[in-house]
Amino acid sequence: MNRRELTFLLGGAVLGRPFAARAQHKAVPVIGYLSTTSPGPQAPYVAAFREGLSGTGYVEGQNVAIEFRWAESHYDRLPALAADLIDHKVEVIVVGSTPGISAAKKATSTIPIVFVGGSDLVAAGLLVSLARPGGNLTGISIMADELPLKRFELLSELVPQAATVALLVNPDNASSERIMRDLQEVTHAKAVQLTVLKARVEDEINAAFVTIVQLHADALVVAPDPFFGTRREQLVALASRHAVPAIYEWREFASSGGLISYGPSLAGTWRQAGAYTGKILAGARPADLPVQQPTKFELVINLKTAKALGLRVPQSLLARADEVIE
Repeated sequence: MNRRELTFLLGGAVLGRPFAARAQHKAVPVIGYLSTTSPGPQAPYVAAFREGLSGTGYVEGQNVAIEFRWAESHYDRLPALAADLIDHKVEVIVVGSTPGISAAKKATSTIPIVFVGGSDLVAAGLLVSLARPGGNLTGISIMADELPLKRFELLSELVPQAATVALLVNPDNASSERIMRDLQEVTHAKAVQLTVLKARVEDEINAAFVTIVQLHADALVVAPDPFFGTRREQLVALASRHAVPAIYEWREFASSGGLISYGPSLAGTWRQAGAYTGKILAGARPADLPVQQPTKFELVINLKTAKALGLRVPQSLLARADEVIE
């Protein structure tokens, strides 16, 4: 090999080194995780999300990164948190709850958004249809608007003598308006008096139960809302202390001592969201991914709590239960 050939080869090696280095240090995609709640209550569902994500080949810390933003149940913080994620150049935004979806969608019309939760997003103009979302938004519906009516029916079976029923909602959640309207119609048709109580902070939950006791309400429907999920122990304890039969959204309430719960598996929906996020990172368009709806709903009854309240659970209800806690 002559000197000219050797110089050429060495020069090529030097010039090629930066390109090799860039290939080896290619930036991993970043997922923006926008939560209306806090790290503690959300931990089981973050784990489920990671599990669904890893099933598509994306593992946090290896070939994908996750930027977390927590609103700590202050829904007014969501727009700024969504904007911050966009500033961090995330590839996908993952969000739970109607307020979070609204904040993310207002912040961007181009970055893909995967949601868990949501009210009627088609009626709100955020989706073209569930089958063909048509924009940058898709995800997993938990049927937040539809299921409160089913919960009222189940509670009526368990407390058939209930003449006055309280409904607890978070006024900061856009789903609350439809839930209140639908339950007003149903209770009016059944000649049941409905009292709507609102809470967006811890002290307002305490105040709501004072009102429930004063009104001698016979039962309580707790509307779906992430804030109520973070106050699970408080809600269950107050219902127990004041002997109020209450129905909740998630099985975690019944497991914590709540009387009855009915809804999809929250961990399961977050696992599905992880899988959808992986598909989008791999190149799928959210416009082409249909919004998934739960196919299984869990009815959980806490017999110990029912006995403490002096309630006899109908056999027909026990037979339909997915889990009976004794």
